[in-house]
Amino acid sequence: MTSQRHGTLYIGVTSDLAAREWQHYSKTNPDSFTAKYGVNRLVWYQEFETMPEAIAKRLFDQFGLRYTEGYGLTETAAPSHSNPMNNPKRQCLGIPFIGTDARVIDPESLAELGTDETGEIIVHGPQVFLGYWRNEEATKAAFIEHDGKLFFRTGDLGRRDVDGYYFITDRLKRMINASGFKVWPAEVESMLFDHPDVQEACIISTSDNYRGETVKAVIVARAEAKDTITAEGVEQWARTKMAAYKVPRVVEFV
Repeated sequence: MTSQRHGTLYIGVTSDLAAREWQHYSKTNPDSFTAKYGVNRLVWYQEFETMPEAIAKRLFDQFGLRYTEGYGLTETAAPSHSNPMNNPKRQCLGIPFIGTDARVIDPESLAELGTDETGEIIVHGPQVFLGYWRNEEATKAAFIEHDGKLFFRTGDLGRRDVDGYYFITDRLKRMINASGFKVWPAEVESMLFDHPDVQEACIISTSDNYRGETVKAVIVARAEAKDTITAEGVEQWARTKMAAYKVPRVVEFV
């Protein structure tokens, strides 16, 4: 029945886990995923990151799978945003669910921002939790009143385009300030996934005597590249793909 109906698979995992799972599947199940299970679309719900283009391309090239993204947090219990099936946008959270109100605000002044201005995403809706268990201080900090409604502060930076679709930049607290330049780890991670020898990548901040903070990449190499990939090689590759201030100056393999 599933094969005949061309089903949609709903998953809620991080992109690095998806990369690992699909690589494992491709080795253990040579048959097409769509042919075996009748699945031809993934609906992807994530928090603070979008599907890296490199992984999306891999999913389609290996399995013929297209994907549609959505967005939600533990505190919303269910998705707050999703892309319409008939008009999705790539690397996009989608539009607010019916009955859900979302806005973008300046995280410091709390003023609402306009179209394509980047700020903190806030959410109001029936799926939003009431508060943290026995932690009134954290609950108070997590909510603001706006337009007569109580909105949850997601801690995620993003923007809303002219069509009402939301796009995420990164977690507010993850920003790296390298000599005054803002580096968003999710952006660098997404580009590193395109490196042919990188299986997983995580960008974090590390101290630097000159820059204050600098960019560090923690990388899991593909099995076939574990003996050949080098930190110098990753840095040189990155310099051809991104601005110099975003390039990882420290690379660690795990």
